[in-house]
Amino acid sequence: MTKAFLPELPALMVEAQIRAALEEDLGRAGDITSQATIGPDRTATCMANVREEGVISGIELARTAFRLVDPKIEFAALVADGDRVVAGTAIARISGPARSVLSGERVALNYLMHMSGVATHTARFADLIADTAAKVTCTRKTLPGLRAIEKYAVRCGGGSSHRYGLDDAILIKDNHIAVCGGVRQALASARAFAGHLVKIEIEVDTLDQFAEVLDAGIADVVLLDNMGPELLARAVEMNNGRVVLEASGNVDLSTIHAIAETGVDFISTSKITMAAPTLDIGLDIEIG
Repeated sequence: MTKAFLPELPALMVEAQIRAALEEDLGRAGDITSQATIGPDRTATCMANVREEGVISGIELARTAFRLVDPKIEFAALVADGDRVVAGTAIARISGPARSVLSGERVALNYLMHMSGVATHTARFADLIADTAAKVTCTRKTLPGLRAIEKYAVRCGGGSSHRYGLDDAILIKDNHIAVCGGVRQALASARAFAGHLVKIEIEVDTLDQFAEVLDAGIADVVLLDNMGPELLARAVEMNNGRVVLEASGNVDLSTIHAIAETGVDFISTSKITMAAPTLDIGLDIEIG
Protein backbone atom coordinates (compact mmCIF):
# COMPACT_ATOMS: atom_id res chain seq x y z
CA MET A 1 0.00 0.00 0.00
CA THR A 2 1.32 3.44 -0.94
CA LYS A 3 1.95 5.62 2.08
CA ALA A 4 -0.09 8.81 2.03
CA PHE A 5 1.66 12.15 2.12
CA LEU A 6 1.03 14.32 5.15
CA PRO A 7 -1.38 17.18 4.42
CA GLU A 8 -0.32 20.81 4.50
CA LEU A 9 -2.27 23.65 6.04
CA PRO A 10 -2.42 26.67 3.70
CA ALA A 11 -0.15 29.47 4.95
CA LEU A 12 -2.99 31.98 4.60
CA MET A 13 -5.21 29.90 6.90
CA VAL A 14 -2.43 29.46 9.44
CA GLU A 15 -1.64 33.16 9.54
CA ALA A 16 -5.29 34.13 10.01
CA GLN A 17 -5.67 31.61 12.83
CA ILE A 18 -2.52 32.77 14.63
CA ARG A 19 -3.17 36.46 14.08
CA ALA A 20 -6.57 36.15 15.77
CA ALA A 21 -5.05 34.27 18.71
CA LEU A 22 -2.28 36.85 19.17
CA GLU A 23 -4.70 39.75 19.00
CA GLU A 24 -6.80 38.07 21.68
CA ASP A 25 -3.75 37.57 23.92
CA LEU A 26 -1.94 40.88 23.37
CA GLY A 27 -5.10 42.92 23.83
CA ARG A 28 -4.89 46.71 23.63
CA ALA A 29 -1.46 47.33 25.14
CA GLY A 30 0.65 44.29 24.34
CA ASP A 31 2.60 42.19 26.85
CA ILE A 32 2.87 44.70 29.69
CA THR A 33 4.61 42.17 31.97
CA SER A 34 7.53 41.72 29.58
CA GLN A 35 7.62 45.45 28.86
CA ALA A 36 7.73 46.21 32.57
CA THR A 37 10.42 43.71 33.55
CA ILE A 38 12.74 43.18 30.57
CA GLY A 39 14.88 45.75 28.83
CA PRO A 40 14.34 46.22 25.09
CA ASP A 41 17.90 45.13 24.26
CA ARG A 42 17.81 41.80 26.10
CA THR A 43 17.88 38.63 23.99
CA ALA A 44 16.92 35.09 24.84
CA THR A 45 17.37 31.59 23.50
CA CYS A 46 14.99 28.83 24.53
CA MET A 47 14.12 25.26 23.69
CA ALA A 48 10.67 23.82 23.26
CA ASN A 49 10.89 20.50 25.10
CA VAL A 50 8.39 17.64 25.18
CA ARG A 51 7.81 16.29 28.67
CA GLU A 52 5.99 13.09 27.70
CA GLU A 53 5.86 10.60 24.84
CA GLY A 54 3.73 11.68 21.92
CA VAL A 55 3.23 12.66 18.28
CA ILE A 56 4.06 16.18 17.17
CA SER A 57 1.70 18.47 15.29
CA GLY A 58 1.60 22.25 14.92
CA ILE A 59 5.21 23.19 14.17
CA GLU A 60 4.27 25.72 11.48
CA LEU A 61 1.67 27.34 13.70
CA ALA A 62 4.26 27.82 16.43
CA ARG A 63 6.73 29.22 13.91
CA THR A 64 4.10 31.63 12.61
CA ALA A 65 3.21 32.82 16.11
CA PHE A 66 6.76 33.91 16.82
CA ARG A 67 7.20 35.42 13.34
CA LEU A 68 4.08 37.54 13.64
CA VAL A 69 5.11 38.80 17.07
CA ASP A 70 8.55 39.76 15.81
CA PRO A 71 10.21 38.91 12.47
CA LYS A 72 13.59 39.09 14.22
CA ILE A 73 12.84 35.89 16.16
CA GLU A 74 14.61 32.84 14.75
CA PHE A 75 12.67 29.57 14.93
CA ALA A 76 14.50 26.33 14.14
CA ALA A 77 12.35 23.19 14.06
CA LEU A 78 14.18 20.09 15.29
CA VAL A 79 11.38 17.64 14.41
CA ALA A 80 8.57 17.50 11.86
CA ASP A 81 4.82 17.14 12.23
CA GLY A 82 3.94 13.47 12.50
CA ASP A 83 7.19 12.56 14.27
CA ARG A 84 6.94 10.36 17.35
CA VAL A 85 8.99 11.64 20.25
CA VAL A 86 9.89 10.57 23.77
CA ALA A 87 9.93 12.62 26.95
CA GLY A 88 12.83 15.07 26.96
CA THR A 89 12.95 15.58 23.20
CA ALA A 90 13.74 19.12 22.08
CA ILE A 91 11.42 19.95 19.19
CA ALA A 92 12.40 23.57 18.42
CA ARG A 93 14.98 26.24 19.24
CA ILE A 94 13.76 29.84 19.47
CA SER A 95 16.02 32.86 19.81
CA GLY A 96 15.67 36.61 19.49
CA PRO A 97 14.52 39.67 21.44
CA ALA A 98 13.51 38.41 24.89
CA ARG A 99 10.36 40.51 25.14
CA SER A 100 9.10 39.19 21.82
CA VAL A 101 9.94 35.57 22.58
CA LEU A 102 7.99 35.72 25.83
CA SER A 103 5.08 37.51 24.17
CA GLY A 104 4.67 34.74 21.59
CA GLU A 105 5.32 31.82 23.92
CA ARG A 106 1.78 31.09 25.09
CA VAL A 107 0.06 31.19 21.72
CA ALA A 108 2.78 29.04 20.14
CA LEU A 109 2.61 26.47 22.92
CA ASN A 110 -1.18 26.44 23.01
CA TYR A 111 -1.31 25.28 19.40
CA LEU A 112 1.59 22.86 19.76
CA MET A 113 0.17 21.27 22.90
CA HIS A 114 -3.40 20.97 21.62
CA MET A 115 -2.55 19.75 18.15
CA SER A 116 0.11 17.34 19.41
CA GLY A 117 -2.41 16.07 21.95
CA VAL A 118 -4.91 15.31 19.18
CA ALA A 119 -2.21 13.65 17.08
CA THR A 120 -1.02 11.58 20.04
CA HIS A 121 -4.52 10.42 20.99
CA THR A 122 -5.29 9.56 17.37
CA ALA A 123 -2.12 7.47 17.21
CA ARG A 124 -3.26 5.46 20.22
CA PHE A 125 -6.40 4.45 18.33
CA ALA A 126 -4.60 3.92 15.02
CA ASP A 127 -1.92 1.74 16.59
CA LEU A 128 -4.54 -0.58 18.07
CA ILE A 129 -5.98 -1.41 14.64
CA ALA A 130 -2.75 -1.37 12.63
CA ASP A 131 -3.06 -5.13 12.06
CA THR A 132 -6.42 -4.66 10.31
CA ALA A 133 -7.54 -2.92 7.13
CA ALA A 134 -9.72 -0.44 9.02
CA LYS A 135 -8.87 3.23 9.43
CA VAL A 136 -9.85 5.48 12.33
CA THR A 137 -11.45 8.73 11.24
CA CYS A 138 -12.54 11.93 12.95
CA THR A 139 -15.92 13.65 12.67
CA ARG A 140 -17.39 17.17 12.63
CA LYS A 141 -17.25 17.17 16.43
CA THR A 142 -14.43 19.68 16.77
CA LEU A 143 -13.88 22.85 18.76
CA PRO A 144 -15.46 25.84 16.96
CA GLY A 145 -12.89 27.67 14.88
CA LEU A 146 -10.33 24.86 15.15
CA ARG A 147 -11.75 22.24 12.78
CA ALA A 148 -9.12 22.52 10.07
CA ILE A 149 -6.18 22.31 12.47
CA GLU A 150 -7.71 19.49 14.53
CA LYS A 151 -8.39 17.47 11.40
CA TYR A 152 -4.82 18.17 10.29
CA ALA A 153 -3.58 16.90 13.66
CA VAL A 154 -5.63 13.73 13.23
CA ARG A 155 -3.81 13.09 9.96
CA CYS A 156 -0.47 13.66 11.70
CA GLY A 157 -1.45 10.94 14.17
CA GLY A 158 -2.23 8.38 11.50
CA GLY A 159 -5.99 8.87 11.29
CA SER A 160 -8.15 9.97 8.38
CA SER A 161 -10.61 12.81 8.00
CA HIS A 162 -14.35 12.58 7.55
CA ARG A 163 -16.11 15.45 5.79
CA TYR A 164 -14.94 18.93 6.79
CA GLY A 165 -18.38 20.50 6.92
CA LEU A 166 -21.94 20.29 5.74
CA ASP A 167 -20.94 21.30 2.23
CA ASP A 168 -18.43 18.70 1.02
CA ALA A 169 -20.44 15.46 1.25
CA ILE A 170 -24.01 14.32 1.86
CA LEU A 171 -24.52 12.38 5.10
CA ILE A 172 -28.12 11.33 5.60
CA LYS A 173 -28.68 10.75 9.31
CA ASP A 174 -31.63 9.27 11.21
CA ASN A 175 -33.35 12.64 11.60
CA HIS A 176 -33.12 13.32 7.86
CA ILE A 177 -34.68 9.91 7.19
CA ALA A 178 -37.47 10.54 9.70
CA VAL A 179 -38.38 13.94 8.28
CA CYS A 180 -37.95 12.90 4.65
CA GLY A 181 -40.20 9.85 4.91
CA GLY A 182 -37.88 6.86 4.66
CA VAL A 183 -34.58 5.45 3.49
CA ARG A 184 -35.45 5.10 -0.19
CA GLN A 185 -36.95 8.57 -0.45
CA ALA A 186 -33.95 10.13 1.24
CA LEU A 187 -31.49 8.34 -1.03
CA ALA A 188 -33.43 9.14 -4.20
CA SER A 189 -33.69 12.80 -3.28
CA ALA A 190 -29.99 12.95 -2.45
CA ARG A 191 -28.98 11.39 -5.77
CA ALA A 192 -31.21 13.79 -7.70
CA PHE A 193 -29.61 16.74 -5.89
CA ALA A 194 -25.94 15.76 -5.72
CA GLY A 195 -23.33 16.64 -8.28
CA HIS A 196 -21.39 13.78 -9.84
CA LEU A 197 -18.40 14.34 -7.52
CA VAL A 198 -20.42 14.45 -4.30
CA LYS A 199 -20.44 11.26 -2.24
CA ILE A 200 -23.61 10.10 -0.52
CA GLU A 201 -23.45 8.40 2.87
CA ILE A 202 -26.44 7.20 4.88
CA GLU A 203 -26.70 6.19 8.53
CA VAL A 204 -28.53 3.01 9.53
CA ASP A 205 -28.97 1.37 12.91
CA THR A 206 -30.57 -1.96 11.92
CA LEU A 207 -29.72 -4.67 9.42
CA ASP A 208 -33.18 -4.29 7.88
CA GLN A 209 -32.39 -0.65 7.10
CA PHE A 210 -29.02 -1.72 5.73
CA ALA A 211 -30.65 -4.25 3.42
CA GLU A 212 -32.98 -1.52 2.15
CA VAL A 213 -29.99 0.72 1.42
CA LEU A 214 -28.21 -2.05 -0.49
CA ASP A 215 -31.34 -2.78 -2.53
CA ALA A 216 -31.63 0.90 -3.49
CA GLY A 217 -28.11 0.83 -4.94
CA ILE A 218 -27.55 4.57 -4.48
CA ALA A 219 -25.34 5.09 -1.43
CA ASP A 220 -21.56 5.27 -1.72
CA VAL A 221 -20.96 4.81 2.01
CA VAL A 222 -23.07 3.37 4.82
CA LEU A 223 -22.59 4.40 8.43
CA LEU A 224 -23.44 1.49 10.73
CA ASP A 225 -24.43 3.27 13.92
CA ASN A 226 -24.15 1.72 17.38
CA MET A 227 -23.91 -1.85 16.18
CA GLY A 228 -21.88 -4.33 18.18
CA PRO A 229 -19.19 -6.53 16.59
CA GLU A 230 -21.63 -9.36 15.86
CA LEU A 231 -24.02 -7.14 13.90
CA LEU A 232 -21.14 -5.37 12.18
CA ALA A 233 -19.73 -8.70 11.01
CA ARG A 234 -23.13 -9.66 9.61
CA ALA A 235 -23.36 -6.33 7.82
CA VAL A 236 -19.92 -6.86 6.28
CA GLU A 237 -21.07 -10.26 5.03
CA MET A 238 -24.30 -8.81 3.60
CA ASN A 239 -22.38 -6.02 1.92
CA ASN A 240 -19.95 -8.26 0.08
CA GLY A 241 -17.83 -5.28 -0.95
CA ARG A 242 -20.64 -3.26 -2.58
CA VAL A 243 -20.29 -0.04 -0.56
CA VAL A 244 -17.78 1.47 1.86
CA LEU A 245 -18.69 0.67 5.46
CA GLU A 246 -18.15 2.98 8.40
CA ALA A 247 -18.78 1.94 12.02
CA SER A 248 -19.64 4.52 14.65
CA GLY A 249 -20.83 4.60 18.25
CA ASN A 250 -19.33 3.11 21.42
CA VAL A 251 -15.83 3.51 20.03
CA ASP A 252 -13.02 3.81 22.56
CA LEU A 253 -9.59 2.34 23.18
CA SER A 254 -11.09 -0.82 24.64
CA THR A 255 -13.54 -1.51 21.79
CA ILE A 256 -11.89 -0.32 18.58
CA HIS A 257 -9.93 -3.49 17.81
CA ALA A 258 -12.97 -5.74 18.02
CA ILE A 259 -14.83 -3.33 15.74
CA ALA A 260 -11.96 -3.28 13.24
CA GLU A 261 -11.76 -7.07 13.17
CA THR A 262 -15.30 -7.25 11.73
CA GLY A 263 -14.02 -6.00 8.37
CA VAL A 264 -15.46 -2.48 8.26
CA ASP A 265 -13.48 0.07 6.28
CA PHE A 266 -13.61 3.07 8.64
CA ILE A 267 -14.29 3.62 12.32
CA SER A 268 -15.37 7.13 13.23
CA THR A 269 -15.08 8.60 16.70
CA SER A 270 -15.24 12.07 18.21
CA LYS A 271 -12.90 10.99 21.01
CA ILE A 272 -9.76 11.66 18.98
CA THR A 273 -10.67 15.35 18.78
CA MET A 274 -13.07 16.11 21.64
CA ALA A 275 -11.46 13.92 24.32
CA ALA A 276 -7.78 14.31 23.48
CA PRO A 277 -5.62 15.59 26.36
CA THR A 278 -2.94 18.13 25.55
CA LEU A 279 0.65 16.99 25.15
CA ASP A 280 2.91 18.51 27.80
CA ILE A 281 5.38 20.85 26.06
CA GLY A 282 7.35 23.56 27.82
CA LEU A 283 9.62 26.42 26.83
CA ASP A 284 12.89 26.35 28.75
CA ILE A 285 14.54 29.75 28.43
CA GLU A 286 18.10 30.99 28.77
CA ILE A 287 18.58 34.75 29.08
CA GLY A 288 21.30 36.17 26.88
